Amino acid sequence: MSSLSYNIQKFLFSVVEAIPPLASWANRWAINRVVKRARSRPHPLSTEHDYVSWSGLTDRRWSARHLPPRPRDTAPDPQALKVLFERKGETQRLCPKSTCLFPAFAQYLTDGFIRTESPHLTPGGKSSDSHLKRNTSNHEIDLCPLYGRTKMQTDALRLKSNAPGEKGRLKSQRLGNEEYALFLYKDGTLDPDFEALDPPLGEDQLEEARKSKLFAFGGDRANSVPQVAMLNTLFLREHNRLAAEIEKAHPDWEDDRVFETARNTVIVLFIKIVVEDYINHISPLPFNLRADPSVAWKAPWNKPNWITTEFSLLYRWHALIPDRIKWGTEMWPVKETFMNNGPLLEHGLLQSFAGISNTQAAELGPRNTASDLLHIEVASIVQDRFCELASFSDYCAYMSQPRPASFEAISSDPDVASRLAAFYESPRDVDFHVGLFCQDRVANSPLPNLVLVFVALDAFSQALTNPLLSEHVFKRSTFSAPGWTAIQKTARLRDVLDRNVAGGAGDTFVGMTRAQWVPE
Repeated sequence: MSSLSYNIQKFLFSVVEAIPPLASWANRWAINRVVKRARSRPHPLSTEHDYVSWSGLTDRRWSARHLPPRPRDTAPDPQALKVLFERKGETQRLCPKSTCLFPAFAQYLTDGFIRTESPHLTPGGKSSDSHLKRNTSNHEIDLCPLYGRTKMQTDALRLKSNAPGEKGRLKSQRLGNEEYALFLYKDGTLDPDFEALDPPLGEDQLEEARKSKLFAFGGDRANSVPQVAMLNTLFLREHNRLAAEIEKAHPDWEDDRVFETARNTVIVLFIKIVVEDYINHISPLPFNLRADPSVAWKAPWNKPNWITTEFSLLYRWHALIPDRIKWGTEMWPVKETFMNNGPLLEHGLLQSFAGISNTQAAELGPRNTASDLLHIEVASIVQDRFCELASFSDYCAYMSQPRPASFEAISSDPDVASRLAAFYESPRDVDFHVGLFCQDRVANSPLPNLVLVFVALDAFSQALTNPLLSEHVFKRSTFSAPGWTAIQKTARLRDVLDRNVAGGAGDTFVGMTRAQWVPE
């Protein structure tokens, strides 16, 4: 689509958006068109068995499957396939559309509910490849990086006080004029108040300086990089801000009711941002989609969520991470930011958002992953094989996309196409994970085609089915007057940030789409 054509369509859709009934119809049509590409849940198979079983239909510790397993006797060595992700040279391709706020938000979103089981969480503490087929997800967008996965974890993170001015709050501390979560460690040892929390992944390899700055968060991945901790900090502040407003409006309410009402509100705010900020960023369409809960109320696809094994693999977006990210006035090498909350604490929330929003993301695609992250690409192919996923071509057909008739139909880059041809006998044999990220990026989107189609499908079919958005729950009384007002006034991350930094965000640019972006 040319830039002129894009702008013409954008103008036409702006006319549609000016007529509320027509805008609602167009939004409903677009969302249903995306979601109905694939079969509605429940899926007949999970990763537990390769046949239908009662436990396979009910035990959500095993990941669901879109397609039945397709074992292969001969397939390229995953280690050899690393060359498809390896950089051609020192130059990193950059994404014309995205800032680094986009991959940061994607990581924060998916860390909450796409949770492949880690070896240290397997039953009995034994390491086994079978953990690659299981998950520790609640299967809902529930902001568990903030609130924890379990009631015990939530209780550990709550202040739990009925004293005036403290009702419904999450535990926090003031550092200067900024609010943050409490630190996980006190004097070099785990704070006993937080023993119920999942240990942060990778903490055993940390030196004391970084370990001392780990926050007591609900998610074991929320300390992974400072930009993810930044997002969790934002929603912690919004929760406590809302709790204060709700307590003021309802001084007779007990701590539990204030907390639950604030949590209800923050989860819905987050879902609105998923659709109206994040999904609209990845969409190549010249109009904005809205998080209208009523779209799902009578829809045949409104079924209980169950995360699929395919979804856990298509969100491996490590190539989006540039080699250096801006914190304050400095560009930090990415490897120096792993589990390092120092940059966030040094620069504060507003300047952290500003720096991330002013750092251009890398382009998602082949031959563009940083060397320090290549092992994750190999591990993803290993997981693909262990779960016996169908081929990339099979998933194209499943999602109503044309099967690639040639390797050039997967990638227009002659080098990538020739390497695929050297590894696979036919385009129909290309591994799911390999094909996803060797495919060309869609114009006006940061994502390759099949990744884009899957992400849109799962975002709508799993976000709009949230219990808080259901027909008899999504009403003012569920959220209180302050909560309902916040929901109506929120569409972007910047809206939440503006309410939670001293003096507001002002004219600071904060966004997933680059200020300099021009439609292709």
